[in-house]
Parts: sequence; structure tokens; C-alpha cells
Amino acid sequence: MRKILFLTVFGLLVTLSLSAKQVEKAGLLVMAHGGSPEWNRAVLDAVMPLEKTYSTAVAFGMANPKTLQDAVFELEHEGVTRIAVVRLFMSAESFLLRTLYSLRLSNDESVFSEYSGPPRQLDIAVPVSINKEGLLDASFVGQVLTKRASGLSTEPEKETVLIIGHGPENDEENQRWLERMNLLAESVRESALFHTVRVFTLREDWTGKRKPIELELQTLLRSEAEAGREVLVIPFRLFGFGPYAEVLDGLSYRADSLGLLPDTRVSDWIREQLEAQF
Repeated sequence: MRKILFLTVFGLLVTLSLSAKQVEKAGLLVMAHGGSPEWNRAVLDAVMPLEKTYSTAVAFGMANPKTLQDAVFELEHEGVTRIAVVRLFMSAESFLLRTLYSLRLSNDESVFSEYSGPPRQLDIAVPVSINKEGLLDASFVGQVLTKRASGLSTEPEKETVLIIGHGPENDEENQRWLERMNLLAESVRESALFHTVRVFTLREDWTGKRKPIELELQTLLRSEAEAGREVLVIPFRLFGFGPYAEVLDGLSYRADSLGLLPDTRVSDWIREQLEAQF
């Protein structure tokens, strides 16, 4: 009886040991848009805390097959037994279908166009999984926006907060952006007695859709100035201020130009998205 018990306990310990080793060999592949050296450094700094536990690699670019393949090879070279992909994008919809195809989680080539290059599936020797959420879905983002607004505010009742995001081309998707941004902005509204808290998407990459928003923002800032209210501009971006200084040039507003990074909660979210795949 004791021998059977010993073997059972020993077998359980071996199983737990193997499971721990498998977890230790899990690789984290973070996808991010990429930008200036400062932009990329901010992302790398956010990923750095996870390097203590996991092999990590970052693929910059808009689901760029080359940077994705390089990241996969880097993780496989480190001996990972599986790869968990975390997409560090604002919208859960951003590049999702193209990424699923590239990672061999879908065979739908219709998501590619002449502008995104020919379809290409990566060479992957280990199982791979992917997160399906974006930062728009993360409640902590509201806390970061509140932190940014609080850092800029001096007299909330005399201030209007504008939260401005990149925004997509598709009108229905853009409406989803605005709805989610409004929900996250509730944290800002509840934090202080601001005169107004409003959200906008600039539709930055599509001139025909961007121009009316630019005019609306400029008109709003002028009217707020005439009413004697200060405008606090918060970028709804992963890092930096984007093109907003150019759009609002010559108008009165206050900003610190900080996006979601730097903030340790971004690192926490990456970890949560990673571990949810186990």
C-alpha cells in the first residue's frame, strides 16, 4: 500500500514538474504597430518585466509577415514549446484576420489585398495561440486616462477634456471605437467635476474622413476659449501625441503628450492576455 502511495505521489510530482517546465518554455510574441525609436523603446520597456518569466520577442509592424517570422524564429531558437501572441493594438479588430492567416490559424486569403502584399503563412514548428482583445476592451485604460487628466487639471469645473484617438476607416468599426472610448471616459467624468469630457476619432489615415473632424475639433477649441474654459487634450494612443499638435496648431489647450505608455498597467495587461491563453 505504501509503495502504491509512494508511486502515486511520485508520479504526481513528476507531472507537476513537467507542467512547470512546459510553462517556463512558453514564449511571448508581442505585436505592436511600431514607430519612432522612442515609440518602439516604450513598447520594449513595457514588455521587459515579462522577460523574467518568459522568453519574449516583439514584432513591430502592421501584421508584417517578416517581423512576425523573425520573432517566431527567435523564440523557437530559445527552445520554447509554444508561443502565445499578444496584439498590443487599441482595437481587437486591428489586423486580426491577417494575423490569424499568417499564424496558420486560418486559411482565408481574402483578407489580403494588393496593398498588404501577397498572402504568406509563417514557418512555425510549435503550437501558437493568439489573444482576441484590444486595449479598447481593457478597463484599466480608463484609469490611465483619468491619471492623465488629473495630471493636467487645475480647475476641473472650468476645463473641457478631449480624448482623441486614431480611429479606423470603416464607419461601423469607428462607431464601436467611439462607444468604447466613451465607456472608458466615464472614469474621467467620475474623477472630477469637469465641465465636459468628450471623445473623438480623427480617422487619421483617410483624408476625406479626417478633414471634417479636424474642423470640428478646431471649432470646439475656439468656442471653449471664448467661453473662458481650458481644454485638456489626452491622446488615446499607445504612445505619444500623434499628429494632434499639428491639427491644433495655434489654438489654446493643455497637454502632456502622454499616451497609455509609460504605465505599468500596460505590462500587467500583456501578462493577463498571455496567461489567459494557457
